[in-house]
Amino acid sequence: MNLKLITLLGTKVDDQVYEVILPTADGEIAVFPGHEPLVTLAIPGAIAVRYKKGDTDLEYFAISGGVIEVSQKLLRVLVDEADHGDDIIEAESQAALERAIQLRDNAQDQVELDKAHQLVDRHAVRLKVAGLRRRKRR
Repeated sequence: MNLKLITLLGTKVDDQVYEVILPTADGEIAVFPGHEPLVTLAIPGAIAVRYKKGDTDLEYFAISGGVIEVSQKLLRVLVDEADHGDDIIEAESQAALERAIQLRDNAQDQVELDKAHQLVDRHAVRLKVAGLRRRKRR
């Protein structure tokens, strides 16, 4: 099946894949070729991509929320941003998460609190993907 991971800045992935694990509002789902048609919401989380059947290696992406469209031959994921696991620096993500938590704790109004929660979610996901990438390399 063809995976198209599309962000506001352009296409991150347009390739044939065997399996994709996606974070949705109802929990993680795995999509394989021939999957039933589906449209659902993606939540901030990690996407795991397996390119070939039997592969033990997964490629990871940290995503913001978006929309997932599945057909039998195409999986389209539309998100604001998606960061490849190899592009995430764990120490920077940890520092950014700590700053976001401080912003959340010091928020003066609901708008600041909402923005801080979004930043906390974003950096927590990036940190999770960096950890998955690190474990993969061991």
